[in-house]
Amino acid sequence: MKHAGFAAVSAVLLAAAPPAFAQEMKAEVIHWWTSAGESAAVRVFADQFAKAGGTWVDSAVAGGANARTAAINRTVGGNPPTAMQFNTGKQFDDLVENNLLADVEGPAADGNWKAVIPEAILNATTRRGKMYAVPVNIHGQNWVWYNKAVLEKIGGTEPKSWDEAIVLLEKAKAAGFIPLAFSGQKTWERGLFNAVLLDKGGPAVWNEFFGKRSQAAARSPQFRAAAETYAKLRSYVDPGAPGRNWQDATTFVIQGKALMQLMGDWAKGEFIAANQTAGKEYGCTLFGSRGGGYVMGGDVIAFPKPKDAAQAKAQATLAKVLLAPDTQIMFAQKKGSIPVRLDVDGSSLDVCAQRAMKVIGDKSQQVPAVELLSSPAMTGALEDVYSQFWNTPNASVDQFIEKIVGVLKQEL
Repeated sequence: MKHAGFAAVSAVLLAAAPPAFAQEMKAEVIHWWTSAGESAAVRVFADQFAKAGGTWVDSAVAGGANARTAAINRTVGGNPPTAMQFNTGKQFDDLVENNLLADVEGPAADGNWKAVIPEAILNATTRRGKMYAVPVNIHGQNWVWYNKAVLEKIGGTEPKSWDEAIVLLEKAKAAGFIPLAFSGQKTWERGLFNAVLLDKGGPAVWNEFFGKRSQAAARSPQFRAAAETYAKLRSYVDPGAPGRNWQDATTFVIQGKALMQLMGDWAKGEFIAANQTAGKEYGCTLFGSRGGGYVMGGDVIAFPKPKDAAQAKAQATLAKVLLAPDTQIMFAQKKGSIPVRLDVDGSSLDVCAQRAMKVIGDKSQQVPAVELLSSPAMTGALEDVYSQFWNTPNASVDQFIEKIVGVLKQEL
């Protein structure tokens, strides 16, 4: 059967449905927003959907991989949720290829989304010329968060690069603090290396390496410098880091037990939930010794093809609610991200979010997250090499680079 977007499907189904049934708007949403800050943020979506006449049915699953697997299995198995969360990028490609997702061209046109969303984010949600997911935020993945009181105690000032940070980490270690709060899981080991690579190589090396799979970029002096710095950072992580959840590492910074953490701006939601204020108890900074760059990732909501009139209406309504300007601001205030719409007034956001919006207003600073450039298989293969290197202190940088090159040669 020929694929139809929300508008066409809704019109056909609603015309055939009894009025009472057509007015039901329940939306079961599978997502992985389960931490304190994330839960507060997702409540914004639920409340805004309720104001539009809908009922949000929350199906939270801890862990991104677990939530995606549950959503995909149900969709493939013929019992799809109304909506499901993915990271901005290529995670829903197979569902599009198998004609299991509804496009969102109708709501996109109604809301003029394509004129107000950054090009890299639009590209990451578009397949075959149509948008197949609603981007709901922009997360900066390369933020460094620090406890201002701890920084003052060690006599430091806000660092601008990893080289400057290492000087401070050494001082924090000598003073008895955990220098670098860390979650020893593969995802965050990858996140740390990528942040170091952007600092050492800038957007140019980043795009060559991730966008073009350039072996020359992997063998460049900048990549080597990133690997050497990454190896140095091992000595500033406490012994309890392996297996720790990222939000527990954030808590160390919040409590003043640790100096800093490298984490995406979803970590800010934890500071907010702890009643802390950006610029007061904690600070935020981006490292960019070679031209800066803001690593733009984020989250999207995708919609399985609707089974009936009620689901079609719920999907169409929810899609519009997610990108309504007021929803965007309220969600960002809780989540720690910034609005995906660049036309909203961000003056009510905190100093870190306002800084982020200013940075990405410059297209040269808009660095696509790895998820936007690489397949999940390639990302996973690189992640394995990063993790092995991080957890093998006697491994050489030369060995690490050659393993990275080996991954780039694969058809992933």
